Amino acid sequence: MSELAFTLARIGFLVLLWVFVLLTLRALRRDVADMATPGAQRRPARTSAPGPARAQSHRRGASRLIITEGPLAGSTVPLSPTSISIGRSPSCTLVLEDSYASSRHARIFPKDGTWWLEDLGSTNGTTLAGHPVHGTVELSMGVPVRIGQTTLELRP
Repeated sequence: MSELAFTLARIGFLVLLWVFVLLTLRALRRDVADMATPGAQRRPARTSAPGPARAQSHRRGASRLIITEGPLAGSTVPLSPTSISIGRSPSCTLVLEDSYASSRHARIFPKDGTWWLEDLGSTNGTTLAGHPVHGTVELSMGVPVRIGQTTLELRP
């Protein structure tokens, strides 16, 4: 191998190494920022039009959040007029001891008589009925929400 090719390979390796370091620092900075602002609330990114699920939610209000799968299976979180933050951070309302959950992974909050689910930019994502959640979506009763190894549902 010529001296030029060897030098180019070394430079390429160093560039890749720096890209990896910078991406890692960005992820760590975002997680630290999430932990430093426990009370920060975000605006819903999108809303859906009224439909049958919304009407059903108005008629039969949800009163609790039940964990159906995962290490906390069987646990219940009572719903109140405030939002429920979910993640690994001790400042969250529902703390998950799960390496697949972000420090501030998602939140569930009431708005106009219905419940909404918002993914807070988590690394591994949130699913609603098996579909990825991007931004904010309406949450109906009995529809499974998956965060890491934990599945939860709204119940009356």
